[in-house]
Amino acid sequence: MPEVSATIGAGRYAPSPSGDLHLGNLRTALLAWLFARASGRRFLIRIEDLDRARDAGSAERQLDDLERLGLDWDEDPVRQTARIDAYERAIARLEEQGLVYACTCTRRDILAAPTAPHAPPGAYPGICRDRTPTERAAAAQAIAPRMPALRLRVPEGTEAPVFTDRVLGEVHGDVDDLVLRRGDGTIAYNLAVVVDDAEQGVTQVVRGDDLAPSTPRQILLQRLLDLPTPEYAHVPLVLGPTGARLAKRDGAVTFAELRAQRFTDAGVRALLGRSLGLAAAGEAVTTTQLLGRFDPDTLPREPWTWRPNRSV
Repeated sequence: MPEVSATIGAGRYAPSPSGDLHLGNLRTALLAWLFARASGRRFLIRIEDLDRARDAGSAERQLDDLERLGLDWDEDPVRQTARIDAYERAIARLEEQGLVYACTCTRRDILAAPTAPHAPPGAYPGICRDRTPTERAAAAQAIAPRMPALRLRVPEGTEAPVFTDRVLGEVHGDVDDLVLRRGDGTIAYNLAVVVDDAEQGVTQVVRGDDLAPSTPRQILLQRLLDLPTPEYAHVPLVLGPTGARLAKRDGAVTFAELRAQRFTDAGVRALLGRSLGLAAAGEAVTTTQLLGRFDPDTLPREPWTWRPNRSV
């Protein structure tokens, strides 16, 4: 295994404890570990538990599954719910720059509002952006006891960042006045991951390619907060038999369900290794062997389809 260096930072895997990990999650975790270890980076685990839709005990089960897969990490896992103060400091810093405003819009308000020409689908149309203090106070009173959300006031003339992804190549995206803190007090994902990655020394982010469109928003936040931008590698998803993104409806897809059927821990690892072109059919492999064969430039660029009748 390559020597781990603190000087070049870390990679990470950041599951949300909303249920057990399935093959798609495990494959992305394995790739994040391979990318980090192959480059001599540390590997970290972060439990992204800000969303209130959490499954009690799933974080512990997820960590157990990652260990069964053969992954290791260099520090104790961090939980986002223990880092609220760090996120609030980031919001305060943006407020000092005049880049935060209160928003009382519901989803229905946003969908019903006219959008600017050429605005991307779902972009916030700026309903609350230019309200006067009096208008803002009246709007907040109208929704009480619900609290307004806080949005980023994207500076005028800001162009969406373009970034070069390790897997996808050049990626273009959109930015809008994204939510920083929801009306229920929950810190938004885009802000939390930016703050976490910077403070944890993360210099490489490997995650599913469905998250690539949100990356320009995160890069913009990094620039506004004067934080470094890591290397990004958005990897293909795992699909179910119907061609849709893998889900629990596709049968035995979690580690526990696969173990309850015919798969050993080593069998799941071998299956994922084969899906990445790193193991031959019927070959039992260790994570050390997978790491020795790993080359980011030869990874499959297309989604992998899981079919429940695959052999071990």
